[in-house]
Amino acid sequence: MVDPMDGAERYSIGDLARRTGLPVKTIRFWSDRGVVPPTDRGPAGQRRYDAAAVARLDLVRTLRELGVDLPTVRRVVTREVTLAEVASAHADALTAQIRLLRTRRAVLTVIARRGATPSEADLLHRLAGLAVRERRRLVDEFLDAAFGGLTDPGFAGIRRSLTPELPDDPDDCQIEAWVELAELTLDPGFRAGLRRLAEQHAADRNGAEGVRRDVVAVVRDEVAPALADGVEPASPDADPIVARAAARYARICGRPDDADLRRRMLDRLRTASDPRRERYLELLSVINGWPPAESLAPVLDWSIRALRARQHLA
Repeated sequence: MVDPMDGAERYSIGDLARRTGLPVKTIRFWSDRGVVPPTDRGPAGQRRYDAAAVARLDLVRTLRELGVDLPTVRRVVTREVTLAEVASAHADALTAQIRLLRTRRAVLTVIARRGATPSEADLLHRLAGLAVRERRRLVDEFLDAAFGGLTDPGFAGIRRSLTPELPDDPDDCQIEAWVELAELTLDPGFRAGLRRLAEQHAADRNGAEGVRRDVVAVVRDEVAPALADGVEPASPDADPIVARAAARYARICGRPDDADLRRRMLDRLRTASDPRRERYLELLSVINGWPPAESLAPVLDWSIRALRARQHLA
């Protein structure tokens, strides 16, 4: 209909409903709340709306579908705040909500995958919700338990290489990895094993200057080619490989290559072969966005079997 006073087109609520596809009751509700007030009223008191109301309805519908609450929508359409300001604030709120939902999904995924008990589920939930400062404190306590009081100059670099840095906007895999890694840091057995490995490395150096490779690095260099060639650890073909690894380890320790040194070497390798250590490194790579960690399990297993076989022959 056309208003006889100004010649402008006017629309009833029914007209607006047909033009916008919105239910009449929704338009009436928004109109009653002052979000889309009528332009004027007809002779019988019915609400009438101009063309601007159609555009306003489209804006209101868009904002409501984006989750903006009605009072805020009203402030936008009455120009108390700008659309950009509302969009920015709402985007920030959604970002926080999405991060929370992703964290919850990651925790539930871990719980389901391992069949966690209620107490384990509670622990995983609390670890996932730690703030940045709390995460840092947890990791520092773990690394202090492993390296605290040991003065070897190489341990500062090792600590840095074992420190997880969860990004501000982690993906699902990083969140899941953090939850599992955080749980590992609380494992008394894992803490004790890592401490023992650090103490063994410090003892092997025996006050030597500079940073030296540890026994794991030594056997990896010597044993990896043997694994690739299919050499059996108890076979005679493994003798020179074991001899070279033991000789290099003896030079690091400043000791002769004898039965005592090989027992010492075997003890170190057993400590290093804790599967929790390898799992920690795998999770660390995911969290920090590093390339996948190299699995040393085959090298350690081969070396342990080879040393054991030669102990029986000695």
